[in-house]
Amino acid sequence: MTADLTPHAERVNQSSLKALAETRAATAPLRAAGWSIDLSRQYLDDGAEAALLQFGRDSGLQSAADHLFTGDIVNPSENRPALHWALRAQAELSGEAETVRQSIQPALAFARDVVSGAVTSSTGDPFNAVLHIGIGGSDFGPRLIADAFEDQATGKIDLRFCANVDPFDLDRAMHGLDPKRTLVIGVSKSFGTEETLYNLARARKWLEETVGDESQQHLALVTANADRAKAWLDGREAHVFDMPLSVGGRFSLWSAASLACMIYLGADVFEEILQGAAEMDAHVRSTALEENAAMRLALIDYWNATVRNEKMRVLLAYANRLRMLPTYLQQLEMESNGKTVGPTGAPVSGATAPALWGGEGSVGQHSYHQWLHQGSQDVPCEFILAPDRDREPEGIKALTAHALAQAEVLANGRSFEDVKREEPDLSDEVARQKVHAGGRASTFLSHAKFGPKAFGALVALYEHRTYFAGQLWHLNPFDQWGVERGKTMASRLKPAVEGSAKADDPVTSALISMIMGE
Repeated sequence: MTADLTPHAERVNQSSLKALAETRAATAPLRAAGWSIDLSRQYLDDGAEAALLQFGRDSGLQSAADHLFTGDIVNPSENRPALHWALRAQAELSGEAETVRQSIQPALAFARDVVSGAVTSSTGDPFNAVLHIGIGGSDFGPRLIADAFEDQATGKIDLRFCANVDPFDLDRAMHGLDPKRTLVIGVSKSFGTEETLYNLARARKWLEETVGDESQQHLALVTANADRAKAWLDGREAHVFDMPLSVGGRFSLWSAASLACMIYLGADVFEEILQGAAEMDAHVRSTALEENAAMRLALIDYWNATVRNEKMRVLLAYANRLRMLPTYLQQLEMESNGKTVGPTGAPVSGATAPALWGGEGSVGQHSYHQWLHQGSQDVPCEFILAPDRDREPEGIKALTAHALAQAEVLANGRSFEDVKREEPDLSDEVARQKVHAGGRASTFLSHAKFGPKAFGALVALYEHRTYFAGQLWHLNPFDQWGVERGKTMASRLKPAVEGSAKADDPVTSALISMIMGE
């Protein structure tokens, strides 16, 4: 199928991006759940876009949406549906999807009881701190939510996070907390994740040293493996919440995995996030390919990575609330589609998911934007302009101008003649250093009234985009064999690090000697 698109890519590559964009500038942006998405600065003309849309139809994106939302098996590795969308559904569903939808209700009720004081610590005092322990999908999403809306927090909870097996991470997170008034939340779908269990064991010991036999009242565990969690508790009764098996870890921020955020922000704020995500689900489920934001963005990802051989994509979030979004999306996209073999065991053809990185605008303009503008690599960028528009107007105007300016300069560049005309006193040597090649493609997303609903819609958009991109690449976006292999190898090497065995690999063996001998 890529071969059918290649002639179009070769043709548009002969045109300047500025000329292509000027032709497409009048095209209406995509609109979905309050978001506007402009694709005019992509390397597309009418012919290329028509061919790309036909590719989407031939690839069955509409059918893929139907399979997802009807609960069909879309995760063949585990023979499961992917029902993360059911967690945010606003109306009753049926079958397993309804069970998933209901699974979040105990967590929301518990969060309300913690905030109201109906659920207390073992001393009878209200909790004043929550320590969230998890890693990967059990960490990135809750961190993103808490950071995005910390100004809407109840003010009753000091929220801390710990993910790393490095002991300092937990030491830092627990510093200054009173174990008598701290709720420790452990999140692990399998309840077998080494880093999480290590940190949970240390946190439990910390609680027991102060609270004693009542420490279980300070523990809340979120898992799909309740039996393993109960065994870890040695028969004690703690607060245990379900993470459904049909919800993948990196798609789990809608679930009880975000219990800490429900407590920190209040359940009402979290429910607004769910509502926004449900609005995006409705758009994706019911909108035809041509206007379907998630499908169109997935097609752009395929076009740039597989057809145009772009190895990276840079996310530039012009919204302080979204400063952690690039980190979150790195897991969502690269763990989902960072693969070269499909569910049938056959290698896929062409490049798949690009490396994703980025940061916060306008902060990044003073570091890596130099590389984006004048570096030797041409990297597509994605702008998200979503500030609180009712805040101080001069700052919002400046932020907006900076985002628009960066996108324009990336696309249009600055020629030698432009530099000499604008700065006639410059020497040719200096003038040449001020030339910007331009031709850097970009997508521009914006929202007129950003808040929890808009946030939920945005994250759901990226989830669906990732799923559809997986369909285009013939990948299963719901497994992660590369991650599992690393875990297995670490468990094998731990005895060698401890000195009770020897590593088979000679370089690893030498490294252990170097490290442990220091």
